[in-house]
This record gives sequence, structure tokens and C-alpha cells, in this order.
Amino acid sequence: MGMAPAPDLPSDTRGRPAGQASWTCPFCALLCDGLAVPQEAVDGRAPALNGSTCPRAANALACFEPRTMAAAPCADGRPVTLPQALDAAARLLRESRRPLFGGLATDIAGTRALYALANHSGAVLDHAHGDAMTASLRALQDRGAFTTTLAEVRNHADLILCIGTQPSQKHPEFFRRCGLTGSAQPCPRELAFLGTPIDPAAAQLPNTRCSEVALPEGEDLYQTLALLNALCRPRALADSQIASAALRDLSARLLAARYAVLVWTPATLCAQAGGKHAALLIEGIHHLVKTLNRTTRAGGLPLGGDDGGNTVNQAVTWLSGLPLRTHVHPGGLDHDPHRYGTERLLRDGDADALLWVASFTPDLPPPASRVPTVVLGHPALAASMAGRPGVFIPVSTPGIGSAGHLFRTDGGIVLPLSPLRDDGLPTVAAVAAQLLARLRQASAPMESAS
Repeated sequence: MGMAPAPDLPSDTRGRPAGQASWTCPFCALLCDGLAVPQEAVDGRAPALNGSTCPRAANALACFEPRTMAAAPCADGRPVTLPQALDAAARLLRESRRPLFGGLATDIAGTRALYALANHSGAVLDHAHGDAMTASLRALQDRGAFTTTLAEVRNHADLILCIGTQPSQKHPEFFRRCGLTGSAQPCPRELAFLGTPIDPAAAQLPNTRCSEVALPEGEDLYQTLALLNALCRPRALADSQIASAALRDLSARLLAARYAVLVWTPATLCAQAGGKHAALLIEGIHHLVKTLNRTTRAGGLPLGGDDGGNTVNQAVTWLSGLPLRTHVHPGGLDHDPHRYGTERLLRDGDADALLWVASFTPDLPPPASRVPTVVLGHPALAASMAGRPGVFIPVSTPGIGSAGHLFRTDGGIVLPLSPLRDDGLPTVAAVAAQLLARLRQASAPMESAS
């Protein structure tokens, strides 16, 4: 079956500043929409939410106060004009044999422009959350997956099993998005936490029964998932007594549920696995979902892809046919999820320049490196370039100073981002396009001479 064409979205669309009643938050992959940011909370100060207490959104919005947004471009620590910064950045890319385009915290338009620039520069593309994203992709490639959406969870799930994760730690609005915070719910709800204490935010939910299932003594999460898979199979273990009573009870509840949803945070599982073999954990979850679907209905919901991760991976895959951690160059494509990780490339000296993109928050500074660095980032990242060679260009944040589009955590849902005000900063897409124009202009005389 053929794939539908990717949506034709504008490469650098800027909406009119407004204090609209409805705003979509770009600061985590839940993309909470319908939020309110009053105009009086925008003009001359950092924006503030009205009617939401999400700490992640509040902390991110606090970084957009006027003094921070006044940061200017710089080259090698000296303030320069934007054209001068673009010239310096283009020179670094032109002199590089294999640049790394890392961070990649941007939207669809930014990704498209960066991909064209990478193709001209012969760059490797990797996201700041590349380790967790690679683990998820490897599990999907090896076993496939039954995934679900936030709407399905909200409307149908009667049992939500959180595996090794407390969702509200990284995604504070998760339980609200699942419809668990209101008194009126479409069906009785049960929350279970496997291998982790009950999420403190879940303990306060009305009309929701919460339970913690500890890992059996001497077992880790890998072994526990394998055992749970065996207990949930149509032909269960002949001697189920090798499993703990709590695990047997959990398997019975999963099999009795009308619609069970398994939730995990890839970044958390990756950290628990020490960065290694996290794909096996995620694969075990996918296997459990498939096992449950033999006799009942179940789905998986990974909470990943923050900082534009899902968006960039989707867009790069549409454009190239391959996911991130791919070397893109005019002669072809080379995908290697291990060789082309950011940490490995910089550690082993396999990248001789770094273009770091972090347009959403100042929480993604460029990694320590000895290679020349170009940062297209949140204005508050200006300090991260102090004392290191390279160029810093402040860029607009989609959903704050410019329009944009992002993929939500639950798959193919694309949401538009409307700006709160015009911050006067260029978008990532605009900067990447201007860098590409400079590189092409510099290479034109050489091509004509040859």
C-alpha cells in the first residue's frame, strides 16, 4: 500500500501576534491545546498561562522575558550582525568535511530546510533525544507495534498500566489528557504501576483506583515483562506459581480489561537500562500488547519525542525514506543508528563541525566539543557559546514568536502552532535557507570553472 504525500506546509509562515483564547503548548510531546494566554500576560513580559498549572509549560514560558529575548548574534564571543553571523556560519560549514546537525529541536518547516542544507553539506542528522528514539525505532522495526492515541485512552481505556515510568514527571498534563482528572468519566478507571511507585499525581485522581506492582524479588524489568507475557498467553504457564501473586493478579486484570493501555517513557527506560538494551525492554512491551490482543483489546502509548523529536524523525523519514542518524549527502544516504549517534561522532572525531538546533527552550545546550559549533537556539542559550569557537544565532520559537507545526506523541497527529507575539527573530527554516543560499553561491563559481 502506497503512502500518502506529506502535507504541503509553508516553509516559513509567520502568523499575526495575538492574545488568542486558545493556544497549543510546544514544550512537550503532548502538545496540549486549548490553553489560554491572556494578552496582558504577553505584552512587555514573559507569557503566562491562565487556567493551567503545568510546571513544564510555566518554566519554559518564564524564559521568554524581554531581556532574554534581546540576545544578539555572536561569532567567537563577539557581537555581530545577523548577516555577519550567517557568513561566519556558512564559512564553517563550507570548510567542514562531515558536519553533524544535532539537537534538531525544531518544527516541520525547520526540518525541511535543515534537510536541504544537510544534503548540500554532507551532514549527519541526529536529535538531542536520539538514544531513546533509536531504541524505540529498533523495537518497532524488529517486532512491530499496536499503538493507540490519547483520544482512545480518554474514551475507552479501563486499565492503564504504566511500566517503569511515572508519566507526570516528564509530562505533567498526561492524566488530564487521558480524561482522569474530571469527575465524569466514560468508564471506570484503574491505574497500575509496574516496577515504579505510584505516580504522586495519580494518587490524587478522583474515581480512579491506583495500585503498585513491585518487581518479583531477584527479577528485573526485562524478566518481569517476559513472565507477564507468559502469564497472559492463551496457554498460560503450566506452573504459574513461579510468578508472584501480585504479577498473577496483574495478568488477570489485563486479560479481564475491555481495553488495556500500556504506557512507557522511552527516555526513562533508556536511563534505567544505562543507555543499553532499552530496545529489548520496549520490544517486550510491544510483545505483551500483541499477546493481549489475542483475547482482548490493548494498545501501547509511548511518551516520547519531546523537543520536536517525533516531528523531525517523521519529516526526515518522509524526505529521505530513512529515519534520523543518517548521513545525508548528494551521493546518497547512509543510515547507521550506532555509528551516527551524537556522542559517538564527537567523541571519536568523526564530525569536524557541529550545527546545534534548540529553538524551544534553553534546556538543550550544545554538548561540550572541540569542533567549531554553530548554534541556532533559544536566545537564552547565548551564554552557552562563551569561550568556545563558533557562531550563535538566536531563533524564534514555534508557538511563541512564529507559527509552526509539530507531531504529537501519539503518532500521526499534526497540530498547528500559533504565535503569541512577533519576537522579531528569524525562524530556523529562514536561517537554514539563508545558509544554503550562501553555500550554493560560494560553490557556483567553482562549478562553472570546472
